[in-house]
Amino acid sequence: MRERFAANGDALPQVLARLAGRPELRETVFLSTCNRVEVFANAAARGGVKQALLAIREVLAAYASVSPSEISQYLYEKHGEDAVRHIFRVTASLDSMVLGEPQILGQVKDAYEAALAAGTLGHLLGRCVHRAFTVAKRVRSETALGAGLVSISSVAVDLARRIFGDLADHTVLLVGAGEMAEAAAKSLGRGGRPIRIVNRTFATGEALAKEFGGTCSPWSALEDELRMADVVVTSTGANTFVVTADMVKRAMRARKGRTLFFIDIAVPRNVDPAVHGLDNVYVFNVDDLEQQVAEGLKSRQKEVSVAERIVNAELTEYVSWARGLDVQPAVVALRAKTRAVLLGELERTLSGRLKHLGEGDRAALEQMMESAVNKLLHAPTTRLKAGAANGTEGEHVNAIKHLFDLPEPPRTSDPPEIAGPFGSGAGSVAEKDDDERLPH
Repeated sequence: MRERFAANGDALPQVLARLAGRPELRETVFLSTCNRVEVFANAAARGGVKQALLAIREVLAAYASVSPSEISQYLYEKHGEDAVRHIFRVTASLDSMVLGEPQILGQVKDAYEAALAAGTLGHLLGRCVHRAFTVAKRVRSETALGAGLVSISSVAVDLARRIFGDLADHTVLLVGAGEMAEAAAKSLGRGGRPIRIVNRTFATGEALAKEFGGTCSPWSALEDELRMADVVVTSTGANTFVVTADMVKRAMRARKGRTLFFIDIAVPRNVDPAVHGLDNVYVFNVDDLEQQVAEGLKSRQKEVSVAERIVNAELTEYVSWARGLDVQPAVVALRAKTRAVLLGELERTLSGRLKHLGEGDRAALEQMMESAVNKLLHAPTTRLKAGAANGTEGEHVNAIKHLFDLPEPPRTSDPPEIAGPFGSGAGSVAEKDDDERLPH
C-alpha cells in the first residue's frame, strides 16, 4: 500500500499541484521516503482542520487510485502542536526506522525545496519546516544519536556481513547509484573485492564506482552481473520491478546453484517478491530489516531523552512565535487607532491656536506625539505578546478589540497568509541552515 503512494521525481510536482488545488489547504509539503508518506499542511481558516484532513485524504486516494475508506486503516493524523512536534521528530530522525539515520534530513530538505518550487509553501509552514532543520542540527551535534549503524544502507550491509562473513571474498553488486547506494558503498568501505555497479545513467554509476574503486556496467548488463554477484543491493527509483523472477532463474542456472542474496532497500521495491521463492535465492526488503534495526537501537536509546528535550524546547519557541502572529493584527490596529486619534488632535490644534508655530516646532510636537504613542502602548503590547507565549492571547486580543472598539481585519475568500496554527484557522502540519531563505 505504501508503494502506491510513493511520489518522487516527476510525480512529486503533480501531487503538490493536486494539493494546492484544494481551497481547504493554504500550504502543503509532500514527503515520500522508503518508510513513510506524509503530507504537512496549513489549513485554510474556512473549514479548519476537519475539512483540510478530508481534502488530504481525497487527494491521496485519487493519486493512488484507491477509495478514501480503503486507506483509512493505514493513516495517522496529527494537528496543532502535536503535528509540529511530529515534524520536528521526523526531521531529527527520532521517528525513523533506523533511529538517528542521517538520510531523513536530506529527504525533508528535498520535500521543502519541491514545495517551495511548486509555490505551495508560505510563511507559517515554511517557518515550521525550517525550524525542524535547526532541531535536526542540534540533535546531531548535541547527542550521540547517530552513533553506530545509522542508515538503512548500513544495516543492509551489516546483514550481508552476518550472512557471508568477510565480504572481501564475495562479489557485491549495487543496482542503482543514488544516495542510498552511495551510503551502502561507504558502509562497505574501500577494502576487499571491488564493488560492482549497474545504473540506468552510466555516467552517474561510473562516477560512484571510481570513488570507491569499483566498476560500473551499463543497465543492459544487469542480468550478466547477477550471474557474478553474491550480494545484490537494489536502490533504484523505478516504479516497477527491475529484477524479475525469470531474470534470476536464468542467472541461477549459470551460477550452478551458488546462493544469491538480494537486499532490496527501494520503495517501491525493485525485486519481484517471487524471486524469494526460488531455490538458493533470498530476498530481504525494508520491512525485513526492522529486526536488525532493533538491535542497533539499544545502544542509542539513552540519547533519545536528550534529543526529546531539544525537540520540546524548540517546539515551545515555535509555538510562541506562531501564537504571536494572532496578536500582531490587534497590536497594529491598536497602534494605528491611537496614533490617528492623537495626531488628529494635534493637527486640529496646529491649525487653530498654534497655527503661528514654525516648521521646527511642529516637527517637535509630532515627534513628541510619536514618543507618547510608543510609551503608552508599550505595556499593552508586551502583555499581548506574553499572553501569546502562555496561550491566553485569545482573551487578551478580544478584550483589546472590545475596549478600544478596534475594527475587524478585512475578510476575503483567501485568508491572509500569516495566521496562527493553534486557533480556529490551524491545520495539520509536521529551519534549514540559518543562512537559507525563508519563504514568504
